[in-house]
Amino acid sequence: MTIPPSHDPAAITVAVELEKIRGELTAGFARVDGSLALLVQRGDQTDRQLADHEARLDQLERARWPLPSLAALVALVGLVLSLWQFAARP
Repeated sequence: MTIPPSHDPAAITVAVELEKIRGELTAGFARVDGSLALLVQRGDQTDRQLADHEARLDQLERARWPLPSLAALVALVGLVLSLWQFAARP
């Protein structure tokens, strides 16, 4: 395949059209790159929020542990008092 001479009007038209397509592709890739950067930023924000929620949930779970122990202790004290009153009856 040979390169057409530069004075050929068809070759000039093709070159101009190719340059337009190149510009459109460059603009399209820039838009796609910007969209991908935005998606990456949103993904990072979601990861940070998830880590924050996980830390807060862990903190709530650690703060909640005395409740079952306290309930068991109250039940045991209630049982001891009931047995003491039952034993103290004449």
